[in-house]
Amino acid sequence: MAVTSKAHTIWHGDLANGAGRTTVASGAFEVVDVDWKARSQGSATTTTPEELLAAAHASCYAMALSNALGENGTAPTRVSVDVAVTFVPGVGITTSEISVEAEVPGLDAAQFTAFAADAKDNCPVSKALTGVTVTLVRANLA
Repeated sequence: MAVTSKAHTIWHGDLANGAGRTTVASGAFEVVDVDWKARSQGSATTTTPEELLAAAHASCYAMALSNALGENGTAPTRVSVDVAVTFVPGVGITTSEISVEAEVPGLDAAQFTAFAADAKDNCPVSKALTGVTVTLVRANLA
């Protein structure tokens, strides 16, 4: 069964001076503010598409790695994933860097590194970052 996840953003103004608010359909987190200043210069209080992408990548990667380890009979007791997504104005997203630390009984460092590399290549968000078809489903003027 396919699952479709949804988000919604309302933006006011032009890119440089405008701002938006993003929500997710599940209500899993509160409305988040987005704006160009945060995206191009950083912010401690306003999120960016890249920060949301980093969250998606970290959670997806943790699931993919946990699944692979479990299928191997070496289920982890803990997996901690950090992802840093870099955006360069005028260029776009340039990197998504994954750091992982895990507790995996019965696995040595070399084996864990192999599983970690495989998860990097095969988690669905990693695959999406290599290129996907983008479709404009609707473009209405209000």
